[in-house]
Amino acid sequence: MFRRLMDYRLLVPLALVLGLAPYPFAPEPHLAEKSRMLVSGTLTRPIDIFDLVWHAWPLAVLGFMAGRDLGRLFSRGRTRR
Repeated sequence: MFRRLMDYRLLVPLALVLGLAPYPFAPEPHLAEKSRMLVSGTLTRPIDIFDLVWHAWPLAVLGFMAGRDLGRLFSRGRTRR
């Protein structure tokens, strides 16, 4: 099950739907609003903290996987002496 979740074919659409959820469209996207609240220090309600984590985890996992795979790709081109 976890191996399927870590597949790009599922993770990319999941990151787009959950992570970049543009709801509501106005005044700003949801994740941007929660990030702005975090930076300004007004992210204090538990539901808002959960909401930020809920929308950010697919993007974080996708970024981690892409960085890991790119690191592996570039390290294969180098030879050890």
